[in-house]
Amino acid sequence: MLASDIYRLAPLGATIRFSNGGPRPPDRFRRKLRAWEEENGSGTLVEWRPGRDGGLSPLPATFGLHIATYASCGRPVLVIRRIYSIASRLDFEILGRPTPGCALVLSRCGEGEELLHAGADACEASAWLARSGYRDATIAIVSDTAIVPRPLVRRRAA
Repeated sequence: MLASDIYRLAPLGATIRFSNGGPRPPDRFRRKLRAWEEENGSGTLVEWRPGRDGGLSPLPATFGLHIATYASCGRPVLVIRRIYSIASRLDFEILGRPTPGCALVLSRCGEGEELLHAGADACEASAWLARSGYRDATIAIVSDTAIVPRPLVRRRAA
């Protein structure tokens, strides 16, 4: 799939694989392997933001993948997240979608959305929200309904 298809059709919380299409180099080539791993992997779709149209510097729409979280003593120390433009040259694939009935804790980012937490049900998501201290977050229950495409461009006000 193209990056624009992931942006428009993949739901927040979906597991996405990204790839440059090249073969994995042997382990003995450490630099080549590291470069290959930068462009091949998977993550969870956690944010999307529409692009900006017109002006001196138009911006394309973007989406973000949560790659990993490193913790010490149960506290997150480092969160790895990658932001991709819809013009990305990588190939993408949807590996999994959030299960119907699970609850997503979402935050609005301008005209986009960001996934803060995915809970098994609304009670778990509410408990997480109470502990986290996010004031502007909402809880959305995942349903089986058809996917509504996201807007690619934020229109300028007149």
